[in-house]
Amino acid sequence: MNVRGRGDDGQAVPLVGGIMAVAVVLLLAVGELGRTAADGARARTAADAAALAGAAEGRAAAAELAAENGGTLVSYAADQGAVRVTVSVGRASATARAALVADEREPSGSTTVTRLARS
Repeated sequence: MNVRGRGDDGQAVPLVGGIMAVAVVLLLAVGELGRTAADGARARTAADAAALAGAAEGRAAAAELAAENGGTLVSYAADQGAVRVTVSVGRASATARAALVADEREPSGSTTVTRLARS
């Protein structure tokens, strides 16, 4: 004959409830972390595109390409053919630089090449 104490009945229910609550919190944290990582990647892409467009065509083109990539142009600075932009997407922001330089492999008078440098 197996005898149990009366105080043991129903002890699994609070334990399972606690484990479920912890699991929900962890899932929410992982989801937020994923969203932040995705925003960061999209911000870098938008900043790269905006810097290249800004070096080639100016601020309006930089703002347009940032918007087309889901971002907002936060800052734009041009100095002697080089451009530095900051773009925000969601909670993330990224900065990129681009400059127009002559391609030394092409004959004189050919088109310029835009080079990108991440900050």
